[in-house]
Amino acid sequence: MNTPASNDVVFLFDVDNTLLDNDHVLTDLRAHMMRQFGEENSARYWQLFEELRSELGYADYLGALQRYRNVHHDDTQLLLMSCYLIDYPFANRVFPGALDALRYASQFGKTAILSDGDVVFQPRKVSRSGLWDEVEGRVLIYIHKELMLDDVIAHYPARHYVMIDDKLRILTAMKEKWGDRLTTIFPRQGHYALDVAEIAKYPDPDITIERIGELTSIDFDALKAKGRR
Repeated sequence: MNTPASNDVVFLFDVDNTLLDNDHVLTDLRAHMMRQFGEENSARYWQLFEELRSELGYADYLGALQRYRNVHHDDTQLLLMSCYLIDYPFANRVFPGALDALRYASQFGKTAILSDGDVVFQPRKVSRSGLWDEVEGRVLIYIHKELMLDDVIAHYPARHYVMIDDKLRILTAMKEKWGDRLTTIFPRQGHYALDVAEIAKYPDPDITIERIGELTSIDFDALKAKGRR
């Protein structure tokens, strides 16, 4: 296999609550489940969802639905629920300014998506939102992306990386491994980024922005030059 040519700078974008309002998706999903299953059954689904997330380390909406079905064999509404998940209009949940941010970053280096998630629902989300096409198919999805940095380098070698993520835990873990080779950008969007106790656990990122659209106000010429050196 041919080794990809190295880039000066590669911009790595998280998806959930970075480019796409996943909190809004969850709100819609919870409301839909309440309408379809009622309060008790909906609560049971989310209990199974959290149990599965603890086991796997990522959110598996379809897997939790399968576990729910193991108990409720005769509930035909489950079939419609899976359709709701697969056909959800994710393009409507892309944050304002997210596409502009991707296009702006592409002027300074290669852009790619680096996300956590399962092998079915997360790629579907990235595809139906239009984000897959926006980065021309440069999409990496892992269970724990911060543990897969060597694989990231193999796919998109670069002299310098920029990671944009709403989770300080992820940014910190990547910074610890890549050091000055990485610039971390923290958009304060979504419940993780606004959790004061969670934020207090980690050092400050290199750059903090209040929303993803503010990325277009950052001058990345210096980073590009740094990558060339």
